[in-house]
Amino acid sequence: MKPMTIEEIRKNLDFFHKMYDVVRLVDPVEKKVLDYRGDMPCRSTDACYDYWENYQICNNCISIRAHLNNQSFIKIEKNKNHVFWVNAIPVQNAERPVVLELLKDAADTMLIGLQDYINGEAFENFIERINEAVVRDFITTLYNRRFVDERLPADVVNAMLDGKPLSVCFIDLDSFKQINDLYGHRAGDLAIKAVGAVLAQEIRKKTDWAARYGGDEFLLSLRNTSEQEARTFLQRVLNAVENLSLDFLPSSARLSFSYGIKTTSDVPLTADDLVRHADEKMYQAKRAKKKVQ
Repeated sequence: MKPMTIEEIRKNLDFFHKMYDVVRLVDPVEKKVLDYRGDMPCRSTDACYDYWENYQICNNCISIRAHLNNQSFIKIEKNKNHVFWVNAIPVQNAERPVVLELLKDAADTMLIGLQDYINGEAFENFIERINEAVVRDFITTLYNRRFVDERLPADVVNAMLDGKPLSVCFIDLDSFKQINDLYGHRAGDLAIKAVGAVLAQEIRKKTDWAARYGGDEFLLSLRNTSEQEARTFLQRVLNAVENLSLDFLPSSARLSFSYGIKTTSDVPLTADDLVRHADEKMYQAKRAKKKVQ
């Protein structure tokens, strides 16, 4: 389905309500349901993800994906009583990021026999696995670049509203090309996987997340974390990585990485700003390390 304008939504609203069980407008960045008053939607206090009754931001958020890519996306999602097909359609000519969400009870459509399993743990796990697969990196099982692009803007907004620091950390493995050249790409993949395992072990599971940004690069989002606290954390991670015992590399070979940190401040920064600054600081650290060597 193509992007829609506010006027097109207004004209088709009765039709949407006949076709779908839930029709709503959401702000995909602030993660809020929008009230429609006057000519333009305005922000409400209701979190869009509360409808799914797990009360946390969806990892596989297709509304932010629809907004970023200017095209519609579909996924399957479940609350305690129902399974829904969710269609997210970007809205044009609005004064803020707006996405139209159309929810249809899947038990009434194409999933034959679904109602017998709707409350089953196996089916709930199936839905979770589908949604997680979209935003997970295959090698490390950390989140992927798509997750970074979709989740980090929400983290920035939440940090600003809470008045608490958010630290974005950019990590790049040292001498990774040499590992690939000397020991093969399988060794390179295993090195990336080993570093990813350390990151997954060290972060705070309920507040932070780690992603493989691309190649041998990783990105971390550390909530309520100052730059000094982030630096202390990364030094602990670096120590753990440098002391890994790796059977796919010679005993003399050790993994290491360079990192950069950018923390939110009184000056508003976008998610792209934070990533760019952290990336720049990482390269500064890498250049300084090479000069010492």
